[in-house]
Amino acid sequence: MRKICVVTGTRAEYGLLSRLMRMVDNAPDCQLQVIATNMHLMPEYGNTYQEIEADGFCIDEKVFMYKRSDDAYGVINSMSEEMAGMNAALRRLSPDMVVVLGDRYEMLVVAIVAMLQRIPIVHLYGGEISEGAVDDCIRHCITKLSNLHFTSTEENRKRVIQLGEDPDTVFYVGAIGVENMKKIPLLGKEDLERSLDFSLGTDTIMVTYHPVTLGKRSAQEDISDFLKALDNFPNLRILFTMPNSDQGGNSIKSAIESYCRLHSDRAKCFASLGVKRYLSAMQYVAAVVGNSSSGLVEVPSFCIPTLNIGDRQKGRTRGRSVYDCASDTDAVTNGLNTVLSQEFREQAKNASNPYEKENTAENIFRIISAYPLDQLSQKIFYDLK
Repeated sequence: MRKICVVTGTRAEYGLLSRLMRMVDNAPDCQLQVIATNMHLMPEYGNTYQEIEADGFCIDEKVFMYKRSDDAYGVINSMSEEMAGMNAALRRLSPDMVVVLGDRYEMLVVAIVAMLQRIPIVHLYGGEISEGAVDDCIRHCITKLSNLHFTSTEENRKRVIQLGEDPDTVFYVGAIGVENMKKIPLLGKEDLERSLDFSLGTDTIMVTYHPVTLGKRSAQEDISDFLKALDNFPNLRILFTMPNSDQGGNSIKSAIESYCRLHSDRAKCFASLGVKRYLSAMQYVAAVVGNSSSGLVEVPSFCIPTLNIGDRQKGRTRGRSVYDCASDTDAVTNGLNTVLSQEFREQAKNASNPYEKENTAENIFRIISAYPLDQLSQKIFYDLK
């Protein structure tokens, strides 16, 4: 019985991993273990561990990490707390491998602990570039700590190999979130609007705005300019999903809450929509706006425009349905006019998604459920020929 431990710290990451988790859980020769940490366990982010449990998964360990200030010191303190809890959790569970996704600081802690406990690490989505965030460095660090790699594009696969990883351990499988959209039953418009208590239509945008952790401007400056730009579109309805727990996130969260109170007739914010409501909403909005990777990875498969703001996703692969703009008020205003134009909407309808590939979760599961563990005990550094 192969024990496969999945660690998740955010609503978005769990939404991506849930189908793969189900495959592991249903396999007769595998045992799923789940560790929930960070934002899942915080009331201000919606206590989203409850979504995991509502889906029928058992959470084997909860590793708390409280961020006591909205700056680098607070993040580092929370990471130190996580390291102690993750060390105990992985020691108790003693998995055969640990699965982590992406580039967040809590996953870096997981990878360090698992590596030192000599537990093979499976990493989803190394090789990507996001030059405007500290996530870029974290992602590459996790790659070097990991043993098996699954990338969303062939270009990203080549980058992971360039980092010295054995090509036989690096697999291009596509983006799991794109596949989820086709597999997860989505809500109809009336059911979704009833659940949200918010009407959607051709005059609605969905916004996710995260801190730009390597930006030259403060999070407060960015969100202030963004909200000023929204004031130039008084007939636009806005569905906000709240930012993550990166430093600067509290400033953005507070500004969005204030904006929604002032414009309660046309704006509403949610700590977490959950994967089903989030994906369902994409069917009924005119565009997705902000600086989340989802706007580049998943949204294009709905054939709607993405307005990608600022440098947070700089360097990441994107299709023709994505329009980039700077983060000042004038740039965002011009960007909104562009993505809401009939011409750009038509372009988005006909654009392909560079992250789309068939059988993504199935291919990941097939490999992690059968890959010889003894071949993961010691890494080599692969030199490019």
